[in-house]
Amino acid sequence: MPDWFEKQTLGDLLNQAADRFGPREALMYEGQRWTFDEFRDEVDRVARALINLGIQPGDKVSIWMPNRAEWLFLFGAVAKIGAILVPINTRFRTGDMEYLVNHSDSAALILMDQSGPVNYLDMLREVAPEVNDGDAANLRPAAFPALRNVIVVGEERPAGAIAWDALVAGADEVPASELAQREAGVSPDDTFLLMYTSGTTGFPKGVMHCHNPIRTITDAANRMGMSSRDVILMYLPLFHCFGLYEGPLMSWVTGARVVLTTMFEAGETLRLIESEKATVMDGFDAHFYDLCHHPDVDSTDRSSLRTILLAVGMASSEPVARLAQEKFCPTLSAWGMTEVGVGATRTILDAPTDDRCVESGHPLPGYEFKVIDPDTGDILPPSTMGELCVRGYATMQGYYKRPEATAEAIDGDGWFHTGDVATIRDDGSVRFLGRYKDMLKVGGENVDPTEVEAFLLEHPAISKAQVIGVPDPRLSEVACACVVVEPGQAITDADLDAHCRGKMASFKIPRHLLVVDDYPMTSSGKVQKYLLRQMAAERLGLAG
Repeated sequence: MPDWFEKQTLGDLLNQAADRFGPREALMYEGQRWTFDEFRDEVDRVARALINLGIQPGDKVSIWMPNRAEWLFLFGAVAKIGAILVPINTRFRTGDMEYLVNHSDSAALILMDQSGPVNYLDMLREVAPEVNDGDAANLRPAAFPALRNVIVVGEERPAGAIAWDALVAGADEVPASELAQREAGVSPDDTFLLMYTSGTTGFPKGVMHCHNPIRTITDAANRMGMSSRDVILMYLPLFHCFGLYEGPLMSWVTGARVVLTTMFEAGETLRLIESEKATVMDGFDAHFYDLCHHPDVDSTDRSSLRTILLAVGMASSEPVARLAQEKFCPTLSAWGMTEVGVGATRTILDAPTDDRCVESGHPLPGYEFKVIDPDTGDILPPSTMGELCVRGYATMQGYYKRPEATAEAIDGDGWFHTGDVATIRDDGSVRFLGRYKDMLKVGGENVDPTEVEAFLLEHPAISKAQVIGVPDPRLSEVACACVVVEPGQAITDADLDAHCRGKMASFKIPRHLLVVDDYPMTSSGKVQKYLLRQMAAERLGLAG
């Protein structure tokens, strides 16, 4: 397919946005507001500070903090100087963080000291005690040989770390001309984002992307009718493509204003819809279930809303999607994966209600889709369930340091095999129905059951563990642990929760426990998880 879209870097995009929309408001966070001009100035200051710190093109910069303005300044700054951003899920705990920082070869880690009850700095201390008294200029903890610097946002700063304010003050040592020279050396084809996503091996895989998500969001903005008059209420986490692309990147493309919150809270979201006159929101079932059922929903002025991007397709999504049409405004749907861009499909703006509530949207320009028989590879007829495959300009550059996994996912013709079950109508509309892989999606978060199973087996009472997904009215599905216990042992829900709590992200922790004698098996010795799901549904009262 001809490359008709002129490539550019994220730095170029931000500079153009400031030139086009300079005095217009770009961002509001916790009552503080920045125009596009002011936002670019903040990004440039952080970029010069990172240059002063010694961050080189291609260096990995990990960021582990909830949504806040500094997150967005770093997003732009890292891209401008040719470094690579490594977002870390704030719901990850010690083990997950240790793996990501180490595997990514991060040169710098920027984190919050604490957010609410979660102390990120204490978790870092567990694996890198050198942060307490090491050399802040060249830390090199034993656990992270590549890590030169730790930067802490917040009030607490151990001797081995650099305070955020001290980092930013270093910008004065770098002239604007040096930043301009670094920007000029960045190519649109350079890797700028290394985003880790759960895989089927038990370890997250680092998805590498260059600057081409700009094209995806430009096409998505056109399909959604986005303009500088729009106000995007963004509570989705910036460490996910959904929040990162549909919030700041959409703003830089269109001039829309972003109202950013630290996290999702239904009551706060409703208040901001009214006070900030939000026009666009994004999210999953769990968000709109909470919003539609909040006691203040009917008394909130929601008249400013014009469209909502609500990912649907699975049968469990439809009731929430239909209720959202009544409580808020017409919705759109989309399908995407970290590997191919957050929104490779999108519903047509004036689509019928059934399409809004059931379908996952039509392909954006530059994407091709097909549904195949996963056993034979044959393309299936319209409206036949099979494995969804996608090909296009925004397919990832590959999995970082995982060439075998990359070759397994992307075939010789460039098709990315998603592992998702889907159908494609004769008019090209895609509908996501679930996963061939055993991956769970808990409230929009991917959970690899093999990772959870391995951790459960560390409990002395557990002999065998299988993790499956079971339906949940709010989160679509949650993890259920089906375990075989050691002879003479016992385990309760509370025991299981205590074993997991604080050791892994909360969304990965099984919400249900079933103690079984053994598992249904195939003749070749494989666990029949579909039978486990049936058994769990019956025993938990979820059947039908």
